[in-house]
Amino acid sequence: MSERGALRDRLDLLAREVAKFGVVGAVGLVVNIAVSNLLWRYTDIPTVRAGLLATLVAILCNYIGFRYWTYRDRDKSGRTRELTLFLLFSAVGAVIETGVLYAATYGFGWNSPVQSNVFKIVGIGVATLFRFWSYRTWVFKALPDKEPALSETGPGAVAVPAPMPEPAAVPVAAPAARVDVVRR
Repeated sequence: MSERGALRDRLDLLAREVAKFGVVGAVGLVVNIAVSNLLWRYTDIPTVRAGLLATLVAILCNYIGFRYWTYRDRDKSGRTRELTLFLLFSAVGAVIETGVLYAATYGFGWNSPVQSNVFKIVGIGVATLFRFWSYRTWVFKALPDKEPALSETGPGAVAVPAPMPEPAAVPVAAPAARVDVVRR
């Protein structure tokens, strides 16, 4: 395969991954915004705490979508490790997302329902960039290629050793005939 064809294939795979990540993220966004607005409207929970609770609900929803759809073809051998890293990176994303909402609400006093929704979405957008990078790099690791191409060269290429040649047949001399010499 030519370098141009290989690059096109890699970009196509990345585009599909981004699209699937986006679909799961959009579902998470709807869950996040819906839960936030329900909590803001029907409870006395402060704006930022309600936003954080909604984020946690969306994180659980997103894990299911990422594991069983977006990254279903990725390594599944270390589920405990995967879930731990997912929760760790999701927590960092939640801090980013909630930090934007916190700065808008308490730093600038922008806490009307419309302003809260706008900054909730801005925070989600910033956190999504971090989450995409961290999930694909650390959480849902790609499986190694089963049969790497021998012709790949360049950065990231897998060096495949040449197969060992069969040992050459060594001619074996027939055992020498035993000659008994009789001495007289």
